[in-house]
Amino acid sequence: MRHLLLITDSLQASAEVLPSLGLLPYRVRIIPAEPTLLLEAPDCDAIVVDGRRDLASVRSLCRLIRTTGVSTAVVLVVTEGGLAVVAADWGADDVLLTTAGPAEVEARLRLAQGRLALSRDREEPETVIRRGGVEIDEATYSARVDGTALDLTFKEFELLKYLVQHPGRVFSRQQLLLEVWGYDYFGGTRTVDVHVRRLRAKLGPEREALIG
Repeated sequence: MRHLLLITDSLQASAEVLPSLGLLPYRVRIIPAEPTLLLEAPDCDAIVVDGRRDLASVRSLCRLIRTTGVSTAVVLVVTEGGLAVVAADWGADDVLLTTAGPAEVEARLRLAQGRLALSRDREEPETVIRRGGVEIDEATYSARVDGTALDLTFKEFELLKYLVQHPGRVFSRQQLLLEVWGYDYFGGTRTVDVHVRRLRAKLGPEREALIG
């Protein structure tokens, strides 16, 4: 189930702000429109901001959300009159009328999340390599699997990076020794077996195919 964070001072919460939410498979967490609470806000798939009344305060709130470094889609709920006021510099990713039906709400939330993800991908440095749920950042020498950080030694990182950069290829121990350890390494090929075994254990059975 997906999670939404609804920011509103309404006593009737989502039933009043955006009635269609009650017909969608979202778990809604509600917090009041207090800037100090944003820093402790739980993780969510999207943030819905109640903008039906005090538009000046809502504009400041949306901008504040962006300054906190939140990378979640922000969708603003307004009345028809509010549509004429909302601008791109508010920081909202999309706008919904409070009367929007379930299909429109679902579509706009999904598209707002998708646009934000594409934007992050375009801005991301070329040092990040992705393959099959594995993410490797050459700039920070870090690796993640499905968002979870891997605890790798330097050579484990180099070996994983090399194998992910060459998907589907089969390498001999000697080839990996030369490519990852270098020509000046005088140890035996057994070190390749040891590092491959450790990598498989850290990646788990679902990802071990990435390293042959």
